[in-house]
Parts: sequence; structure tokens; C-alpha cells
Amino acid sequence: MAEEAGTATGRAPERTDPSGPTRAATRRRGPLAALLAFLVLAALVLLVPGGEPPEEDCRPLRVSDWRPENALTEEFARYGDDNSRLDDWTGGDGSRSLPLPDGRTLWLSADTFLDEVQEGRSRDPESVWVRNAGLVMSRDGRLERTLLGDGPRAWFPGLATADGREVWRWPLAGVVEPRTPGSAEQVVRVLLWQREAGQEPWTFGVPRATEVATVSLPDLRVESIEPILDPADADPAARVLYGTAAVPEGRWTYVFGADERTAHGRASTAHVARVPAGALADPAAWRYWDGERWQTSAARSAPMALGRTAERGATNTYTVARHGGTWLLLTTDAGGPDGRGLTTVTSYWACGPQGPWHGPHDVLVPPLPPGSDGRALAYNPQAHPSFGDGGGLVLGYDVNVPQEVAAVHRDVALYRPRFVRLDLSVR
Repeated sequence: MAEEAGTATGRAPERTDPSGPTRAATRRRGPLAALLAFLVLAALVLLVPGGEPPEEDCRPLRVSDWRPENALTEEFARYGDDNSRLDDWTGGDGSRSLPLPDGRTLWLSADTFLDEVQEGRSRDPESVWVRNAGLVMSRDGRLERTLLGDGPRAWFPGLATADGREVWRWPLAGVVEPRTPGSAEQVVRVLLWQREAGQEPWTFGVPRATEVATVSLPDLRVESIEPILDPADADPAARVLYGTAAVPEGRWTYVFGADERTAHGRASTAHVARVPAGALADPAAWRYWDGERWQTSAARSAPMALGRTAERGATNTYTVARHGGTWLLLTTDAGGPDGRGLTTVTSYWACGPQGPWHGPHDVLVPPLPPGSDGRALAYNPQAHPSFGDGGGLVLGYDVNVPQEVAAVHRDVALYRPRFVRLDLSVR
């Protein structure tokens, strides 16, 4: 899979020091304090377009430090190198995680290699590969099995165009939600991108549509795949597909998407929709942000501004997470003014899912596997909030050598996810 200053508020504690202000002075300050509180609330509302105040304190948020998260990186290496079964995952990209209600974690993988790893280092150039797979991790953090279709085939089956070209599905973000709004039964919903084979610049597939798969719990069986949005833009680069991130918050799930202008060397534009909890598979329930309000027409969706412009530097696989009352967006800084060509992860923060997004702030240049000699590319940074702690966030990213396909056969580490742990701080 390819890509690719707020207001801090708080209430001071009541004074119990007998040397504090008299009761009369406190009464005189009452109207002023109330006015100040109103102004602070109004300022927070203005920070969130549409007049929706954040549910918690929203404060400027940045990444203050990072370090390798070796345990997760090494667990994927252990599982990939295990040749006790030859019909499971040895490498892949598009890696996104979803905590399940029973404590397991579902990992979603796009293009996935199967078969044998030779001497813990290389794979056969004729290895079987599929367009997508799932991986199941136990409660104690051990990868246990790969989810595939019969054959083995992709977990989410592919299609074909009328003239016989391949159409495949890449899994993106997933959420656990009620089967229907208000239902006690839960299911997994997985956002899918449908793509078809194409020519340059679409060597990674022409974007076609957004879909949602319903997966049963606890057995993780694919029940259905529903179409959500089929953009009609003649230029594939202008087609907005949704699912690069999905964040449940209250009674809504916020689903983030992007177009694919990076195929033309420009920044992608970022978009957001929201859906009531339990309704992700119902296209009629989706509402798209048009810059002022949520409405039913996807064609009227407006790009979110990153920094001072929508063209600042997003890729089509950015990620979004929530930390306290603040939303955090991370992306490799590609295209647009001052974009740096997939070398640096940058962050933006906002008080609401639709922005405005403040930044950019440099996060890190993702470390590559030893011996990659500058040939490899780090892409698709994805947040994994369930592996974080109170003050941090785990970020994963994928590695590939796009100009040399044979490289990922010679060295399996060049096509496996890697992880870092980010320290977050309020500024």
C-alpha cells in the first residue's frame, strides 16, 4: 500500500487561606470572573468551526521526544520469520490496529506476503502474496494467526473490471461499534479502499471507491461489504476516499479521508466525515464537513486547512488520534509548499476533528532498517492509541523500496512495520 496558539483553560482552586480576599471583595469580583469565564468559553467555541465546543480542555499539543518501540517491531519480525506455517504473514504494509472487546488486537494489513522466510532474512521472489489480510494478536501482545480467504486469498476478496483488469481492496481504519444504532451486539467495521490496476502515475492502483466491511465478533468472519462512496471525478487524483483514520467520539465516529494529488507531486487535501455510532455501513447516515456545517453531499466536502492552507503537506494516509481534549494529526510531509518528499513526519493539532489544524511541527525522520543504504522509504505513519500510555502515543510506519521490487525479497525487514513511541506535551 502506498501513500502516501490555542487557549489553555482551567479553574483555579477555591482559596481557603485566611489571608486571601474578603467575602465582600469576592462578591465584587463575581461578575468580572463570570465575564472572563464566558470569554474563555467563547474563544474555545471559535477555535472549532461550526460552533461545537470541545468536550474537554483543548491545549496546543506537540511531540516532545521519541524513541524506538522495539518490542512491537520485534514481535512482527518474530511472527514473520516463523516458518511453522507457510500460509501466513511474512511481511506487509498498511498496518493499522484495532483493540477488540475481549482484549485481543486486530491488525489490518494491505499487500501481504505469505510463504517461507529463508534463513530469517529473505523470501522467494515467487512467494505468494495477497492484497490484504488480518492478523490477530493475543491479550499478552503475541501475534497468533493470519486471517485470509480460502485458497489462500485476500481476506476481503477482490473483483475485476469489465475488461478484465484487477480490482482489489485495501483495508484502512477499523472500529468496533453496535451492529445497528442502539444495538447491544457489537461488530467490527473496516473501511476499505477499492482500487483498480492502472498505468503511471497509478502503479499503486487507481482510486475507485470507499466501502465498509462488517466483521463478526468474536470469530472475525467477514459478513458483508457495503459501498459508501464512488467519487465521480474524471481525474483520479481528485477523488476523495475515506478511512485513513476513524476516531469514535461520543455518539459519532469521525472518518478522515484524502484525495491523491501526491500522484502528481502535490500535497493531498484532507477531508472529514462523521457517522452515528452503529451506522458506518449505511451510506445515507454519512455527513461531510463543507467548511461550515455537516451535510449529506460528499461532493460539497471542503478540504481541511493544515497550517494556513489545505495544500501544506498531507499525504493520503495521514493518521488522527485524540489526546485529552486535543486532536492530533500526523503525516509524512509531502508535496505542497515546503513539503520534504516523505522524509519527515510532522504533526498538527486542533480543538475539533474538522480543525482548524495548527502546525506543522516536526516529529521525526523515521529510522530505517539497518543496511537499507538509503534505498528504503518510510511511509504511512499510523497512530496506535491502545498501545500508548497516559503521556505518549505509539506510532507505526511502513518501509518499502518502490524503485526496486526485488529488494523486499532479499531483505524481509524492508517490508514490515516498524514502531516508535512518542512523548506528547502541552505547549
